[in-house]
Formats: sequence, C-alpha cells, structure tokens
Amino acid sequence: MESGPPRPVLRRESGNWALQSALDRRGLGPVAGVDEAGRGACAGPLVVASCVLRPGDSARFEGLTDSKLLTATAREKMYDRVIHRALDYAVVVIPVEEVDLKGVHVSNIEGMRRAIARLHNHPGYVLIDGFRVPGLTAPSTPVIKGDQAVACVAAASVLAKVTRDRMMADLHKEFPQYGFDEHKGYCTGSHSAALTVHGPSRAHRWSFVNVASAGLAHGLRAPHPVALSVAAAAVVQNGQVGRLTSQTPTPVEHEERETA
Repeated sequence: MESGPPRPVLRRESGNWALQSALDRRGLGPVAGVDEAGRGACAGPLVVASCVLRPGDSARFEGLTDSKLLTATAREKMYDRVIHRALDYAVVVIPVEEVDLKGVHVSNIEGMRRAIARLHNHPGYVLIDGFRVPGLTAPSTPVIKGDQAVACVAAASVLAKVTRDRMMADLHKEFPQYGFDEHKGYCTGSHSAALTVHGPSRAHRWSFVNVASAGLAHGLRAPHPVALSVAAAAVVQNGQVGRLTSQTPTPVEHEERETA
C-alpha cells in the first residue's frame, strides 16, 4: 500500500515556531497564521488578521504569544515589530452591521477567508486558531490554542487585537458612557450596568440577547437588520418575530461568547 507524505518533524526547542518551521522545511511554506479579536464582545467590530512570519526569525520575536496574555504596552510593541518584520499580513474589519446580519461564527469564518485572500502572496499552508475554516484556497489545519502554540497565529492575534482595541478607544470618545476603553465591548459588569442605564448605541451588536433586551427596555429598535437566534427571539421579542427590526430576522445558531 502506498504511504502518504512524511510527517513534518517538530523540534521541541523551537517553541511556538516548531510547527511553522517543520512545514517550511517540508516545502509547504509560506505558512500563514490567522486569528480574530472581538468574537465574544457585544459591541464593536470583529477583526480578523492573517500573518506570514519570516522563517528563522524567532530571535526577533522573543515573548510573542497569545495577544490576550500580553500587557497593553507589550502588545503595542509586538504589533510594531510584526508590522515591520512580517513577510506578509492582512487585517479585515467586519462591522457590527455585518456581524448582526450573518451571526458571529459565519462572519468570523468569512473574515478568515478574506484575511487569507488579501495576502500579497498566496500561502502554501494556513494554521488557524481553534477550528476548521472551509473554503480556503490552501491546505489548512486548526490548532487548539493556536495563538499560544504557533508563532504566526500569535502574530495574527496581536494584529487583530491591537487594531480592534484602537477602534474601541475611538468609540469610547464618541460614547464615553459605556467605558469601551476599559472592557473593549465585552460583557463585563460595568458594561451591563451602562447598557441598563443608557440602552444600546449604534456600536452595539443587537444580535446579543443582553443588548436587544436593553434596547427593548428603552423602547429602541435595532438600526439595521438583525439575525437573532431562536432563543434570543423568544426572550427579546416575546415570540413576536420581526418586532425588533424593520426586516424579519433569520434564525441563526446562537453563539457562545468568549471572555475579554
């Protein structure tokens, strides 16, 4: 029986560069990492980034890991380093309106496809944080905790998070009552309290139950079409589908939210 291609050999001493380096040695590069920021937030855009790091450049990226594990100062420094040292990268911003219409998961998958498609050079292989992304034009593998285990995924996570954090800081200037500069749109206690007092803004995702509930309590309607889950529709609209928006919502799978 004919055997498949030899598996790449991972070298433990290579740390989070091991998988990328192994693929490069097998001629499967350039290797792109892809990750997102803002999946679990109830306000602000979803940001997806892809990144290709230079093979053998690990010494220039000491401390590179999941962006959420870095301090804000360290993230900013690492962001600048990635921008200047990466062979290729792309950042895709998915606005609240698109997230609400399609749902978080669909928007995330489509955003990852776009982020890979926008690279200047087509990658030979794609490594993804956490789950499979169908429809990519290169072979790919999901990696559990990829933003910690794989350098190019970690670099993508830094690009996505810093970009999104800067956007949330700008939104804070427009809507200071919500504290976007602190919680970045995630569902914290202070954010929930602000939603109760002020109701949602145009920066909020009306496809999230807490946002739609706060809007309903303030007599507000979503400013754009929203695809609600069946559960959210029952809670928020009391079974009267279509009351919240000008268009009848399309039921989508309810998304599990991440923490900040």
